[in-house]
Amino acid sequence: MPQGDKSAYTDKQKRKAGHITQGYEERGVGKNEAESRAWATVNKDDGGGNQSGAGRGEHTGHPAAHKGGKKGGAASASRTAEQRSVSAKKAAATRKRNADQHA
Repeated sequence: MPQGDKSAYTDKQKRKAGHITQGYEERGVGKNEAESRAWATVNKDDGGGNQSGAGRGEHTGHPAAHKGGKKGGAASASRTAEQRSVSAKKAAATRKRNADQHA
């Protein structure tokens, strides 16, 4: 099987990569880079193509698509409104300082 061959992937994995690619392209990422990132995400989630071999289709339990809100949400919920406000002001100042430096 040549490098880049997608025949070992299931139809669901191919659809998933297509949706991810489309999302990146809508955000302005180039077609080749979007496709590369999409397949990297599918590989991370599912461990590569799952059509052949015993045990290849086992669930990993921690796909990239499901990790997003767990870390940030828990951290934010444990802080007071005042602490979040101070953090937001600090972040805004940092973004402004960086924008001024790069302009």
